[in-house]
Amino acid sequence: MKIWTEPPAKTDVEAVVRRYFGLLRDGKTTEAEQLVDHTSVKHVLKSLWSGSVGASLDTEPAAGEWERDLSWLAELTLGNFAWNDSRSNLYVEITFREQTIEVALGFWVKPVDHGWVVSGPSTLW
Repeated sequence: MKIWTEPPAKTDVEAVVRRYFGLLRDGKTTEAEQLVDHTSVKHVLKSLWSGSVGASLDTEPAAGEWERDLSWLAELTLGNFAWNDSRSNLYVEITFREQTIEVALGFWVKPVDHGWVVSGPSTLW
């Protein structure tokens, strides 16, 4: 996890978010968790699946289906980034098959003992 001695620039934070998302898409969840101040990626994956593949199903999926095969992640892409006025929080839209889904990922710049880190993501519905 990168620690900045000064609040990071928007481009630096967005680069971390892009790298995090790329690692998720590649199924490298452990590396993604280590990139940001983050608890568990499992909730993020379940939310992304529910808002994309799960929302497009006509039938109820089997329990844990989203965990068994992560190939669906390849169909997700990052959409627009939106920052709050203080530049401390942002969210990024997610697209599935070129359609924006109802789930966005929220990140924030968080002060820590020796500087600032990128924390998150939260899942926004």
